[in-house]
Amino acid sequence: MLTFLFVLLLIWVLSVGIWWLTSKLSHNAEVKRMRDRIVSTPGRPDKKAKVSAGSPQLISAEDKKTGRVVLRILRRFELSSRLEKLIEQSGLKWRPGRVVHTCLAFFIAGFLLAHFFQIASASLRLAAGAALAGLPILYIYRVRNKRLFRFEEQFPESLEFVARSMRAGHAFSVSLEMLYREFQEPLSGEMKRTFEEHNLGMPLDQALLKLANRVPSLDVHFFVSAVLLQKRTGGNLAEILDKLASLIRERFKLRGKIRAISAHGRMTGMALTMIPLGVATLMFYVNPAYVGFFIDDETGNIMAAAAVGLQVLGYLIIRKIVSIEV
Repeated sequence: MLTFLFVLLLIWVLSVGIWWLTSKLSHNAEVKRMRDRIVSTPGRPDKKAKVSAGSPQLISAEDKKTGRVVLRILRRFELSSRLEKLIEQSGLKWRPGRVVHTCLAFFIAGFLLAHFFQIASASLRLAAGAALAGLPILYIYRVRNKRLFRFEEQFPESLEFVARSMRAGHAFSVSLEMLYREFQEPLSGEMKRTFEEHNLGMPLDQALLKLANRVPSLDVHFFVSAVLLQKRTGGNLAEILDKLASLIRERFKLRGKIRAISAHGRMTGMALTMIPLGVATLMFYVNPAYVGFFIDDETGNIMAAAAVGLQVLGYLIIRKIVSIEV
């Protein structure tokens, strides 16, 4: 079994290496061809440039060659769009195929690590591999949550900036252009994308709806709804944005008070989760023969897996109790 896994890992590494080398060479050739086309003298056709059969595209489509089999499987289970949306919300320059390949590599590493520690149960080896395979997805979720939190922190000030800009006589689209020049990421990137989509011909309604789809925040949905409603019915948009900004600031204050009150519950949940891990680590050093039952025996493996599962379940329940949405 171990030899088969090593052979599988070796084949996978060689396949990824060959694919990376091939894509790198093709990318370098494409860059060189585009550079030759740009720097060529006007009026004189470049001899090295080849005329392509199709018309050039203004916006290149997404690369679908990375992990074709993986992408086909994800589309089969309707997971490709969800993973692409999650990566887009996190702001990472990753691709779904590479994420799945990374998860597969972590799964094999976790399985081999469990075999190295001589865990008898095959189900526990698979569980260890599955736990490590979920680390890339958890990292994407963590980056996504941090990015959304930074966006929500900058959003009230950006609404006040748009309101002041409109009072000064600027149009709403011009205010969006000024936003990505005056603010930092991630707000500047999202506003820049919205402005460029509208500037390239997309209707403002669709550009704002795409912004609300990319940023799953209740404040952004309020902002988009207010702008679209004002566009249809009329009214003072600057005053609406000022009131919305003050409402968002009050929600932030209330959220801070709730986090301060529920801090004791979060610390309790973290302590109750870490105490068994600390005791198990100490027992490995103090009395390894006593703890070896949970590693060498299959019944001990099942008991350890059940204990870990219940511990994780208890931590999630405590987090659910202390997490209060505002």
